[in-house]
Amino acid sequence: MTTYLLAGGGTAGHVNPLLAVADALRAREPDAVIIALGTKEGLEARLVPARGYELAYVPRVPFPRRVNRQALSFPGRFHRAVSGVADLIRSRNVDVVVGFGGFVSTPAYLAARRMRVPIAIHEANAKPGLANKLGALFTTQVGVAFAGTRIRHAQFVGMPLRPEIETLDRTAVRGEAEDFFGLQHDRKTLLVTGGSLGARRLNNTIVQSASALIGAGWQVLHITGERGEVSDPELDHYRMIAYCDRMDLALGAADFAVSRAGAATVSELCALGLPAVYVPYPVGNGEQRFNAADAVRVGGAILVDDARFLPDWVSQELLPLLGDGLRVGTMGRAAASVGVRDGSARMLDLIRQAR
Repeated sequence: MTTYLLAGGGTAGHVNPLLAVADALRAREPDAVIIALGTKEGLEARLVPARGYELAYVPRVPFPRRVNRQALSFPGRFHRAVSGVADLIRSRNVDVVVGFGGFVSTPAYLAARRMRVPIAIHEANAKPGLANKLGALFTTQVGVAFAGTRIRHAQFVGMPLRPEIETLDRTAVRGEAEDFFGLQHDRKTLLVTGGSLGARRLNNTIVQSASALIGAGWQVLHITGERGEVSDPELDHYRMIAYCDRMDLALGAADFAVSRAGAATVSELCALGLPAVYVPYPVGNGEQRFNAADAVRVGGAILVDDARFLPDWVSQELLPLLGDGLRVGTMGRAAASVGVRDGSARMLDLIRQAR
């Protein structure tokens, strides 16, 4: 019996691949002990227990960006966090630590190194984070979601996806998906999503373009996010929801997507062969632009800056594209050419090598 400690949390970009790997481990090794390591503040505090996994907590100790009182106390707090994870590894006889990046992973990597426990890493973003760059110094088993990711010992495995996405047959579920969201069977569907918190410009532009999109013969499934800050235009063939807990069906209904370029979103759309317009998040270190690079390179997606994604761009660029069925089909096949459906299995093989 093997005991795994899976470290990752804070955002969906870390938690979702962690859960996908946990599900794959549970399916392949039913007698394995799986412990997730996270914080009390992150999404993992809700999602991990809901999925039926044990969650151990580590204090959230971000690296200080400036000299202040928190910076002065950082060394002591960080040392205690590492020691706490080391105690967990010792007391639970952890055999391997699998890290997914973020604040949680850094103390996990250092504790594993202290306890001489093997490490495997998954880097979800095309532009790797600091935690995984550190962890990659301690192991040669580093899986990446995108082929061009520049990190030490990178091995391309793709993105571990939820089982319901890995096995999704879009054609088979389309009718069920359209009924679930109240969509028409005789119209193509544009899926629009800006992430869990929403994307203000993306949401506003789509709402302002709603009549034109519907007039072009499409219907819109618009997932605004919980802080979408936009009002429903209440038009026929336009379905607006704040949150979607059946993204498998949303993807099953879609013929084209307009989305942010989070690593999981790009990976899911490409795995399913869905063409897309990606509007990268304009704040941060720019990793979303890199996440979409492979899909754009092969012609499976179009990248547009947030500042340019306005109703004029929709009318001049998106509407003609949606009206060209041949091009949409070609884009879908191109997206699928860089998509991976077995990222979880590939990551499990890498973990086995670490052991």
